[in-house]
Amino acid sequence: MNALHFVVPAGIDDRARPSGGNAYDRRIALGLAAAHWVVHVHEVPGQWPWPDAQSLSTLAAVVHGIPRGALVLLDGLVASPASEVLSPEAGRLRLVVLVHMPLGHGTTDGGVREREGTVLSNAASVVTTSAWARQALVELYALPSDRVHVAEPGVDPVDLAPGTASNGALLSVAAVIPGKGHDLLLDALAPLTGLRWQCRCIGSLEHDPAFVARLRRRVLDGGMVGRVYFAGPQADADLARSYAAADVLVLPSRAETYGMVIAEALARGLPVVAAEVGGVPETLGYGTDGTRPGLLVPPGDPVALRDAIRSWLEDAGLRRRLRAASRERRASLADWTTTTSAVADALQGAAR
Repeated sequence: MNALHFVVPAGIDDRARPSGGNAYDRRIALGLAAAHWVVHVHEVPGQWPWPDAQSLSTLAAVVHGIPRGALVLLDGLVASPASEVLSPEAGRLRLVVLVHMPLGHGTTDGGVREREGTVLSNAASVVTTSAWARQALVELYALPSDRVHVAEPGVDPVDLAPGTASNGALLSVAAVIPGKGHDLLLDALAPLTGLRWQCRCIGSLEHDPAFVARLRRRVLDGGMVGRVYFAGPQADADLARSYAAADVLVLPSRAETYGMVIAEALARGLPVVAAEVGGVPETLGYGTDGTRPGLLVPPGDPVALRDAIRSWLEDAGLRRRLRAASRERRASLADWTTTTSAVADALQGAAR
């Protein structure tokens, strides 16, 4: 029977703090256990991926307590900034790093790149969640391509969203932080108040309270009170109901490795309006006739985002084409069994 030590940030089961990375980690742990792996989950507290000395000390104690020769899967948010902890353990343990977000991509901080590059170079194997991330890591750190694997997130079978009569139920699912582009979304929506729409923003409001306060002021100043809602985090049945009540998902992120919420939307036949960043284009994919099931816009461009949302609201033919492509795309999405199998293959390769 295969045994695995899985090192993750503390709180992956906290439903008040949902994130794509936490959801992925939970599903992999459960999937491997269902496939008869013995999975020991070690949660490490700290503000990952920006740990303080105490967090690194706690991680060191956890890793040092794992028996020699053991197979260890580390969430990249914990592993990437901790080269001083993990490098000495690379000869004692079989380390595999699961990279949800390449920290070194798009940063000018040489220290971040050096630490992540050292950790990944010392790992027996690396697992990423998109082909884009795999290519970025191989190029950034000159990693051997046969040691970097892709296990894209899966989706569960769900019912199609029925859509609304107005076609104007916009949905955003992301923590309310600058990187997810809620400020761009409000700038795009403000000129569209003459059209019929409402926008429901689902996601944590706790990470950057000052940013949230600025957004609320923008809603007030832009005459969008009663049309833009910040509902806080949702999980499970509540989140499923929000997807079911939507017409289109809007994701104007400044960076995304994969974009799990895009796959969740497509699984329900919902089209997507998103920034063309990172792994988003591959997640969005195509319908069977090559039509994209959504609209991609340049990142950081509220005017392009406004025009895309306006097109969705005003063009019935466009809506029909995007909905048809979305319903076709849902059939080609991976399930979590496929994801787990891909991770298991990478782990078994590292264990040899």
